[in-house]
Amino acid sequence: MTGNSAWAERAQKALTPNYRQQPVALVRGEGTRVWDADGKEYLDFLGGVAVNVLGHCHPALVRALEEQARTLWHVSNHYFIPRQVELAEALLAVTPFAGRAFFCNSGAEANEAMLKLARKYHADRGHPERNEIVACLDSFHGRTLFTVTAGGQPKYRQGFEPIVPGVRHVPYGDLAALDAALDSKTAAFLVEPIQGESGVIPAPEGYLEAARELTRKRGILLCFDEVQTGMGRTGRTWFHEWLSVTPDLMSVAKGLGGGFPIGALLATEEAGAHLGPGSHGSTFGGNPLGCAVALAVLRELRGGVLERSREVAARLRAALEGLTAAGRVERVRGRGMLLGLVLRGVAAGEVMKGARERGLLVNAIGDDVIRLAPPLTLSAADADLAVERLSAALSAAPARA
Repeated sequence: MTGNSAWAERAQKALTPNYRQQPVALVRGEGTRVWDADGKEYLDFLGGVAVNVLGHCHPALVRALEEQARTLWHVSNHYFIPRQVELAEALLAVTPFAGRAFFCNSGAEANEAMLKLARKYHADRGHPERNEIVACLDSFHGRTLFTVTAGGQPKYRQGFEPIVPGVRHVPYGDLAALDAALDSKTAAFLVEPIQGESGVIPAPEGYLEAARELTRKRGILLCFDEVQTGMGRTGRTWFHEWLSVTPDLMSVAKGLGGGFPIGALLATEEAGAHLGPGSHGSTFGGNPLGCAVALAVLRELRGGVLERSREVAARLRAALEGLTAAGRVERVRGRGMLLGLVLRGVAAGEVMKGARERGLLVNAIGDDVIRLAPPLTLSAADADLAVERLSAALSAAPARA
């Protein structure tokens, strides 16, 4: 029995069966590469699902974690935590609209806090009837009951009903439907700038700007879920920096800790003030270890990583678009280091399998999309090598009936 199969057998006996793991047990990582229990090397273009923005075991993050681990691990939010204050200040400094930060441990928790705050904001202002959330069909905001409800994908809430009341859904990118859905009972509109889990689908041009105008005129909070698009993933710190629009509330996670679990809700001064004493909390949120690592991530992003990532991302996209000539890639979607290949005539699962066999880890979404989320530190040489392996996987995949 190989190392991979041995770990698979043990996992299947000990873990709940809620994941469909690929037959690989990853045991070590460095930069863009990981190695499995049998010693095979891979280029990691999934990156913990868009988490490892600086790759695996980045020296600056390892150093920050080690230094903090020798000083203080966990206390609680019953006391002031200096690292947490420093991280809040650093995030607010690169997020001009925001005046307050709340820390948690994941994107789902950040979105949960955002949705709760949206309701409390209006209740505190004397309008408890403004409690409805408008969100988009086929979005993804996490796995808590509230965020699963907001996600608008029945497959994720099946068996967990009844879902949270007061959530309405509109088609993503349909401005007329959004206009019709926003009314005097609406507390907030929640939206992903790019729908990552549904196939790396960017919002149509002008949609987010129009949503900002509609919500502002009607006193509704605009909530951006930048869990996947934030922390440099699309070439700027936040996706909304590409647009002339800012939200009232924004969720952040994934890349924030570069692989260490940490999430945050960033809010305007006006909205953030409504998370008063006792209104919300998190035992581990903003712990010294997570905050120390997140501070190191932010420092690295300011050190030229974003600029270099934009150059390599442009090279990667051009090479991927070149694959359309062979007929099995219809188009490339996304921005920066968050890209989706829309396939034609071949199953995404088969392409993912073929890529893995050739030493490239990617993610199949549904039947026809391959998601790529390499680190921002990706080199030009590794970008070229990944496209070479992906091209071979595409060519070898059986045609879909």
